[in-house]
Parts: sequence; C-alpha cells; structure tokens
Amino acid sequence: MPEAQPVFLRPLKAPAENTGSTVAFGTDQPLVLDSGKCLAPLTIAYMTYGQLNAARSNAVLVCHALSGDQFVASRHPLTGKAGWWDYAVGPGKAIDTNRFFVICTNVIGGCMGTTGPASVDPKTGQTYGLGFPLVTIRDMVRAQAMLIDALGIDQLLAVTGGSMGGMQTLQWAASYPERVYSAMPIATAARHSAQNIAFNEVGRQAIMADPSWRGGDYARSAVHPSKGLAVARMAAHITYLSEAALQRKFGRQLTDRNALSFGFDADFQIESYLRHQGMTFVDRFDANSYLYITRAMDYFDLAADYGGVLAEAFRGTKTRFCIVSFTSDWLFPTVENKRVAHALNAAGANVSFVEIESDRGHDAFLLDEPQLFDTMSGFLGAAAAVKGIG
Repeated sequence: MPEAQPVFLRPLKAPAENTGSTVAFGTDQPLVLDSGKCLAPLTIAYMTYGQLNAARSNAVLVCHALSGDQFVASRHPLTGKAGWWDYAVGPGKAIDTNRFFVICTNVIGGCMGTTGPASVDPKTGQTYGLGFPLVTIRDMVRAQAMLIDALGIDQLLAVTGGSMGGMQTLQWAASYPERVYSAMPIATAARHSAQNIAFNEVGRQAIMADPSWRGGDYARSAVHPSKGLAVARMAAHITYLSEAALQRKFGRQLTDRNALSFGFDADFQIESYLRHQGMTFVDRFDANSYLYITRAMDYFDLAADYGGVLAEAFRGTKTRFCIVSFTSDWLFPTVENKRVAHALNAAGANVSFVEIESDRGHDAFLLDEPQLFDTMSGFLGAAAAVKGIG
C-alpha cells in the first residue's frame, strides 16, 4: 500500500539537550488515519537527549512499548521513577547521548501529552473518550514522521524499540525506507498473534466491566476505572515475565505472615507483587488509552498490505537491520523474530539476528542485560562509522 506523502514543515529550532517539548499541528495539517478519518488539530509530546549535529545525521528515534512514554531516560513526572530505558540511553551507554541525538515521542492515542482519548475534542469542548478515532501502528509512525519532518531531519541514523516499539520500528522501515538508515527491532513480531490478542481482550474487558468506566466517559464524571485498569495491568504483566523468573523471584513464598490466612488477602508474594503493579500503573496511565493502544497492537499485521508476503514489505530496502530476541520470551518468542529476519533475507536486506540467553521473559529488553547493550552499541557504532559520525 503506498504511503501518504510526508508533511514537510519549516524545521523547528533544534531542542536543547535533554529537553521535553510538544509540537502542534493545526487543522491545515491533519493526520490521515488508516480508518479513513482525519485527526486535527494534533499535538505530539516528545523528549530529546544529546545534541543534533550540524549535518542532522545523528538522530536516533526510540519507540516505546504499550505502557511506555516519551520519558525514556528522564525521571517520570508522575511517578518520580527513572526512565523506562535508563539502562540503555545516556552518556556512554549503549545509545550514547554523547554521540547521538535521541528522540522519543508519546504515541498517538497515548496519555502523556500527545493527542489521545483523554484530550479535549475541539468540536465538543469535552474529552474525546470513545469519540477518539481508532489508531494503528502505522498511524503512530505517520505522526512520528510529522515530528521528524518538523525537526528538519531527512534521515534517521537508527530507529529502535522493543515490543510495540519494535512494531513501530518495522513499520518505519516499511513505510519510510529511505529515511531509516538502520533499524533494530527488539522482542517483537510482524503481527500480533491470536494469543496476544486474547490477552489484550481480557484486559479491555476488565476495564469496560468496571462500573466507573461509564462507556468511556468517566472523565466527565471525575471518576476513573482504576480497578479494571489495575486488573488489566496485572494480567498483562504476567505475560511480560517467564515461569523461571516468577519461580526465582517469588516461588510460593508467603507475604509478611507465617501461615495461610484462609481468606482472599494476598497470601503469596506474587499476589502482592501483581497487586502493586496494578495499583501503581493506574497512577500514570489512562484507561481509554490502554484500550486504544492494545487495539492498535492487535491490528498490526505488516504483511497484510503486501499480499500476505512479509518480504515484500522490505523489497529493495537499503536499511541495515539487527533483530534481537530473548530465549524465555513467550509473548514475542524467538520464532516470531526469526520470521522477520527470514523475510528480510528473502528481500535481500542487510540483516543480522541475535538471540540472547535470558530467563527474564519479555521484560528482558527493559532490564540490565549486558549482551543486549553490547549488541546495540556495536550495531549503532557500525552504522555511525559508515555515516562518518564521530
């Protein structure tokens, strides 16, 4: 499917080092969605780290996963916690901000400053709620391309991300091959599996079953479906871990008690852990955004636009690829990542594949995994050397 023409804008002034900002697009610059609807006006929130060089050739776009945001290496303004990829992004780290200009945006449909269901619909003066149009991974990438245009960057040195961030990385390479010099999709797939769609549906139903959801209009009533969102997060979080990791961290150990309560309090440490994950998530995430973003992941099927042949999505590409998977990831297992690598090989692309031994499950890409960081550093360093970036 031909990609819509990018919107070229007068370049913004290069952001100062380690800054957050927003860029607004008016009604004369609508985002045309896969659904056929248009979104305008539109705001994109983003963070930058490092400095853009004079040639504007050292930009690295980092794409976040479902529960992430633009604060990839910054303290989160709501939780006070370190950035979600603080292990990987920063001075001297795998994505070295002494060398690279790192950009991370909050995706369309998100809830940290980019236009989403919690934003005000200018037509009604009320929050969009379920009036917000459904978005896809490709819509998210189109919006990011509008921002990259606004920054005056013709080609990204690299695009990378894990999980849903990896989906965006693959979509970038398919939609804008001339604008992506290198791509590193991590722990991802070219389409969402039936199992993953099923887990997402459980989460959505938990949210919509919460009486406070109110058909998506909870913001107008100053309530929030916290219980439903917490359950959705708990269910999803189980899929991010591995059985070995759960057994190692928790086993059947009890919480702060010496015997079973013979009730439904959290007897086991794993129960307490999951409840904590659910409760802290609702403090920083919007329930409707969760519905929209999980739906975007469900709709992702990169090969569908190319006659069902994934290799055709990358035919003739000059982008350099490095695909990374983890041995214990059962949400996006190695076989799905290899399927992408095989398609790239069939398309004649420059591709390498790395499977990292880890018992930490899908979440391994967010954790302190030295082999991942060595792989990232080597891949980005090689790309930078070819491009003459010091």
